[in-house]
Amino acid sequence: MKILPSMLPVLLVSAFSANASAASCGSFTIADMNWNSASLMAHVDQFILNNGYNCDAELIPGDSVPTGISMIEKGQPDIAPELWTNGIKEALDKGVAEKRLRYAGKSLVDGGEEGFWVPAYLVKKYPEMATIQGVIKHASLFVDPESETKYAFYGCPAGWTCQITSEHLFNALKLGQHGFEMIDPGSGAGLAGTLAKAYDRKQPWFGYYWSPTPVLGKYDMVKVDFGSGVDEKEYRNCTTQPDCLTPKVTMYPPAPVYTVTTESFAKKEPLAYQYFQHRGFTNHDMSKILAWMEENQADEETAMYYFLNTYPEIWQKWISKDAASKVEKALES
Repeated sequence: MKILPSMLPVLLVSAFSANASAASCGSFTIADMNWNSASLMAHVDQFILNNGYNCDAELIPGDSVPTGISMIEKGQPDIAPELWTNGIKEALDKGVAEKRLRYAGKSLVDGGEEGFWVPAYLVKKYPEMATIQGVIKHASLFVDPESETKYAFYGCPAGWTCQITSEHLFNALKLGQHGFEMIDPGSGAGLAGTLAKAYDRKQPWFGYYWSPTPVLGKYDMVKVDFGSGVDEKEYRNCTTQPDCLTPKVTMYPPAPVYTVTTESFAKKEPLAYQYFQHRGFTNHDMSKILAWMEENQADEETAMYYFLNTYPEIWQKWISKDAASKVEKALES
């Protein structure tokens, strides 16, 4: 039988599926990062690998930068399920170049998402509000609770990195000249509260937010198009820099969010490494799960069971049929 190049991906996946259960799987550690989406991923990964592939995966506490540095310098933990790589990109790239680390796959397949948002019900009523010019046109709808002459734009809380970017883009878009005033919500909870209050009352709201988050999982929001596209050079050299005096308009580029493993893990555990190459969440799906967690005050382990039982169409695509059957049996026990 002649094997055509176009057949190779199918054959490779078939081989992976057929041999997955037969291959051995050893012991390794997964960082249980200290934010909800990453911790959920860690619990899902542990359950699937331990029950579907007979691995011995252990969760250990983790954080973003410390975990990445520890993996480079000490080779532990073996896996960081969700690393937002922009913050330590230089160190991670060096670790990859020195054969200490590997980027296994994208944790969030469409990247972390930031932007200026308005509620979908506003866009339904005023379709032009999907653009910044449409928002400016209807500026008077966004009543500032503390001013009768200004319009409200809810920025990122003071002290957060996104305070710099949202303020630069507010200025680049000349929103102040159109009557808008940037409001500091005081905290992440404060920002979420302003959006939730407006949404529940079907009132106008305009401000900065990011995804995946419970808020964007619960509320249908539209990211406002600046009409500029993404200028990554401008974003890197000016938008993110506190001392930039002449910011220009650019959409937020997606933030690369990867599962990172040590090189030794990738070589020692090829079966488990292949799983991480396949596993990834969309922002939409992750936001929905995070919203469920918040509404039900559920911890990550409870959310893991909820995800595996409720969304088999998502996770079964990541693994072989034999492994999926074993995971389902474990869920029933």
